Amino acid sequence: MSDLYLKFVNTPVGKTAAQSLGLPSPVPLNRLKRVDQPFIEGDILIGCAPGGKTVATLGRILGGSPATLHHATGIETLHDSALVGNKASPLAVNQEISQKFSALVFDATGIKSPDELRALYDFFHPTIRKIAGNGRIVVVGQTPSSCRKAPHAAAQQALEGFVRAVGKEIGKKGSTANLIWMAPGAEDQLDSSVRFFLSARSAYVSGQCVRIGKGNSAPATNPVAPLTGKVALVTGASRGIGAAIAETLARDGATVIGLDIPAAMEELQKVTGAIKGKALACDITDASAPKLIADFSEQHFGGLDLVIHNAGITRDKTLGNMPEHFWDMTIAVNLSAEELIDEELSHRGLLRENGRIVCISSISGIAGNFGQTNYSTAKSGVIGYVESMAKQLKNGITINAIAPGFIETQMTAAMPMTIREAGRRMNSLSQGGQPVDVAEAIAWYCNPASNGVNGNVVRVCGQSLIGK
Repeated sequence: MSDLYLKFVNTPVGKTAAQSLGLPSPVPLNRLKRVDQPFIEGDILIGCAPGGKTVATLGRILGGSPATLHHATGIETLHDSALVGNKASPLAVNQEISQKFSALVFDATGIKSPDELRALYDFFHPTIRKIAGNGRIVVVGQTPSSCRKAPHAAAQQALEGFVRAVGKEIGKKGSTANLIWMAPGAEDQLDSSVRFFLSARSAYVSGQCVRIGKGNSAPATNPVAPLTGKVALVTGASRGIGAAIAETLARDGATVIGLDIPAAMEELQKVTGAIKGKALACDITDASAPKLIADFSEQHFGGLDLVIHNAGITRDKTLGNMPEHFWDMTIAVNLSAEELIDEELSHRGLLRENGRIVCISSISGIAGNFGQTNYSTAKSGVIGYVESMAKQLKNGITINAIAPGFIETQMTAAMPMTIREAGRRMNSLSQGGQPVDVAEAIAWYCNPASNGVNGNVVRVCGQSLIGK
């Protein structure tokens, strides 16, 4: 369903009306327009706190873009910014700044005490008002749990509050802010995540904190089609978010098995036919479903590289009025089936080395939702499942989750208007997301270069005001 308010407030009359009434004025988001689009363009300013460990790596990553690089100078706490490399020219942030920046990137890994957080202020205070519309802020820190001393852990944890607050300040421009917490020695795992958070692919992802650990060396891939040669299973693929996931993974080179219930086969075959994939009719709650899926994958492809657990249902009632089959069905589809499918694939060795499992959680699983005790329970269980499995998986296999917020689908289009409008506006970007926003985040998880991204739950919600 089209967001008529978003269109209206971006007309001259609408802008004037919104300003006079104090209403939100969301900015249309720039999403990926073509697969060979550079991950970032324009002017980028890079800063680094004393002792930063990733600034040179960031310089190499950003040096692969057509962007014009600058590094901050003029303030003592930002002296190490020059270590970004010779592709970046110096820019004095203690003087008048004429540029508008498409991105501000800051290495905070060297911050070891609360006093040293001053470097954040010194870098962002003179520059944040220079962030362009649809701009990006990325801060790289060290995972707090890896810090041995309490002041060090406190300073690194403080980055989360900083980034979340910054995201809310710049959201009115359609801009985003995200934090990458890196394990010590995991600099070589930053590439795919830095590229994702700086790119148009992350248009609806803001205020998020991602943990990057050490992983296997990433193989060389085609940047336009990094999933070439991979086989992906996408459940619930006949429409909406599932269809967008299937299409996006196919765009990136994967061969897709789309799965949905038999009643949805006509829609499913249209989706898979358009991307030269295969359709599989299956009710994932059937006792025979895990074996059926495993047999199909083995027979046609000899196994799987990517498993995307997208299938889900809602059966809303307040707890006191909820029939037991509403509870049982919601838990079975949204949680139990995922575990059983993964168990069968793992037992038969059908998930290949360096494979990816991606589960769909929800903001309801983080914050709870009225009339959705069953759904919130299941989606919260997904988070626990991902966090536990991330510690158990071997052979370079990773597991992560996406927690969508308000996404423009047939389901949200059927909501009462007042609830739908509240869902759209209650985030820093003041608008709903698109199915492709979820799909792009999943494609980032699935990228062969994302080996160090494991056990994360990233919200694709425009930094919703609901939940953490």
